Amino acid sequence: MMKRLLACTAALLFTTLITACSPEVGSEAWCNGLQEKPKGDWTANEATDYAKHCVFK
Repeated sequence: MMKRLLACTAALLFTTLITACSPEVGSEAWCNGLQEKPKGDWTANEATDYAKHCVFK
């Protein structure tokens, strides 16, 4: 039980640290980062957000 709780806590902490370092959606850094990513690897949400925030400002 304790190992499971520790594993869940570690996973939550890791996820929080990863997302805290990501640029905010719609920021210039986010737009530039997405431009470098191959368009075939974009998710539907990324494509929608890119159009909304980077193309149609």
